[in-house]
Amino acid sequence: QVQLVESGGGSVQAGGSLRLSCEVSGATFFDTRCMGWFRQAPGKEREGVATIYTSPSDTYYADSVKGRFTISRDNSNYTLYLQMNGLTLEDTAMYNCAARSAYAVGCGFGDQYSYWGQGTQVTVSS
Repeated sequence: QVQLVESGGGSVQAGGSLRLSCEVSGATFFDTRCMGWFRQAPGKEREGVATIYTSPSDTYYADSVKGRFTISRDNSNYTLYLQMNGLTLEDTAMYNCAARSAYAVGCGFGDQYSYWGQGTQVTVSS
């Protein structure tokens, strides 16, 4: 059984930083070739934040987080990260990690991700 467990969320003041982690278990390497972070704020639709392909580590970011967030992964221990710097009030949301299998580079936000974590809350205050 594939499980994704997020951690690292919390409350932070605007301008601060957080590092989210997503630990994967029960999955094969192929199952997690594409991984990504998504978020959903109250009253809004879920949106993609960043994605990463396994190797090469091709990354893709939403325009709203470019230059502030960095996605990375440790393939040796099946862990996905999201370093978030310069947080703003608009970054407040529930953050979920997701994974899917892939045959080629290119992990889009609109792809069908097979596995999802339960989420970790990020709250940014002024």
